[in-house]
Amino acid sequence: MAATDPGRDCPLCPRLVAFRQRQRAAHPDWQNAPVPSFGSADGKLLIVGLAPGLQGANRTGRPFTGDYAGDLLYETLIGFGLATGTYGQRPDDGLALVGTRITNAVRCVPPENKPTTEEIHTCRPFLSATLAEMGALKAVLALGKIGHDSVVRALGERPSRVPFKHGGMHRIGAVTLFSSYHCSRYNTNTRVLTPDMFRTVFSQLKAHLDAA
Repeated sequence: MAATDPGRDCPLCPRLVAFRQRQRAAHPDWQNAPVPSFGSADGKLLIVGLAPGLQGANRTGRPFTGDYAGDLLYETLIGFGLATGTYGQRPDDGLALVGTRITNAVRCVPPENKPTTEEIHTCRPFLSATLAEMGALKAVLALGKIGHDSVVRALGERPSRVPFKHGGMHRIGAVTLFSSYHCSRYNTNTRVLTPDMFRTVFSQLKAHLDAA
């Protein structure tokens, strides 16, 4: 089976390697490396974001940990019984996922949080391997259009046939794909995504998982 996580010094994307090296020099105590998936491969749910945030997962080494996106995501997961404990914005806070795994379409932090199309394609084999490893997988939640399209391609479909829509739900083989606007601070500040909108998606997702 292909590797599900890139190595610490993954050389595949030159622009991201150069950015990583600059961040290592500036912040030697940060992760500054590809961020591995969080949670068990035995889970029924995989959540897929865009890429590590510069001062979030790129700093802490755990997806969605250390920035606002994690505040909303983990609060919602705990509220729906998909995580236990308390989210403390650090990887040693004791928070544990329940039947859930979290990863990103691109595993390294990109400049300005904008990976190129080539970088998204280059990193997709790690997402494909992560999906393939999850033998009990029933549902995927994609956060944002880039995450959605990358999951669709990793599952062997074309985004033109499975378009992104907030609150969308599509069956692809044995997996049901749910989609939401990304829980970024920008989206919540501009009211593109509200906590209630996010919880509505999770209500549908949780009902699907409970029935699976």
